Formats: sequence, C-alpha cells, structure tokens
Amino acid sequence: FPVTISAHQTAGFSIITYTGNQTPNSTIGHGLGVAPSFMIFKNRSGSYSWPVFHTSFPSNYLFLNATDARVADSGYWPTAPSSTLITLGGYSENNRNANEHVCYAFAAVAGYSAFGSYMGNGSSDGPMVFTGFRPAFVMFKASDAAFAWLILDDTRNTYNLVNSRLFPNQSSAEDSASGIDLLSNGFKLRSTSGLNNENGITFIYAAFAEHPFKYALAR
Repeated sequence: FPVTISAHQTAGFSIITYTGNQTPNSTIGHGLGVAPSFMIFKNRSGSYSWPVFHTSFPSNYLFLNATDARVADSGYWPTAPSSTLITLGGYSENNRNANEHVCYAFAAVAGYSAFGSYMGNGSSDGPMVFTGFRPAFVMFKASDAAFAWLILDDTRNTYNLVNSRLFPNQSSAEDSASGIDLLSNGFKLRSTSGLNNENGITFIYAAFAEHPFKYALAR
C-alpha cells in the first residue's frame, strides 16, 4: 500500500506515512538501516488511540494518550521491527483499511539516544540509569502500572534537580515533582514518585541528548 518515508539515519529518526489495509503481517519500510527501538503510531483519519512500541517489551503495547499499563498483545505489530521493515497487524489504530496513518520511528544512536527500562526502588537515592550521554530530554512510563507518561528536560530546568514535569497524556499544567539528576552518562532518580520511581515497578524510558557525547559540556 502507499508509503512515504522521511528518514534521518544519523539521528535515528524517521516519519512514515501510509494508507492502511487492515491486513495482518503487512509491512512498511522505515529507512533507518537498523531496527527501531521506539515507535509511536496514529490513525490520522479517525479518533483512535496512539499505540506505542518499546524495545523493552516488543510483544506488548502502550497508549501514549492513556495511563494504562502495558498489554501483552502483538496485534499491533505481530513481530518486532527489522532493520528494514515494520510489520503491522490488523488493528484500526495503526492499520485500518483505507485510513491514513503516521508512524514516528526512533532507533538508538550511541551518544545521542537511548531506549530501555529499569526497576524503581521508591527512594530519593534512586537507580542510576546509564545512557552513555547527558540526556537533554527523558520521557518515562510505568510499564507495569497505570501511571501517567512523564517528560523532564534540561531546558526548563537548566541545573539539577530537574523536576519541572509535563504529561503527554494529560491537559494539566506543568508542576514540579518526580525529580532526576542529569549526569554526563545518564540520569539518576531523586524522587519517590510513582511516575518514575515506584518501588518494584518497571519503567521504560526514551532519552535524547542535546549534542553527541563528544561535544557535550558539563553543567
């Protein structure tokens, strides 16, 4: 079916637009040259949710517009993406017949982007998560529990503690909690918040640097 790809392999990011066919195991190219680690889909023709793929749980899905925990269902993507193709299922959210869809696909790039998971410990002396660079932007989601998505960044908080938070799935205003320290090689949890450090809960994250590691400056 019709597919348009705009890919930047150096940045590990592509935007794919396509017309759905509701046929399981249909494929679309992504142009990244390596398998995407993080993908966000949206049916542009109707009022449907935003399915999210994360490499930590490839046979599960989350919705960017909802707080729901991950669901073990490979119906949105029957198999994990390859270095060339994304395989789609037959669900309306990302492959409804004759509807227009968009996919934002991200691949991990050493020194620039990282996608992974960690276990919260419910302490202000929380886990240190290694990314290999100083993140400028981190998005979190509790994969095992119904907590909101969370965004923290180094532009609204130019020094640690970074705790001015926004919620992609909500319309609420910015507030201050769920703090982290941004380090030269990752981030450290500094809050007991359920949004990114609930004890015994697994969290996924997507982290991006402002600059590649060799150009990053200490703060």
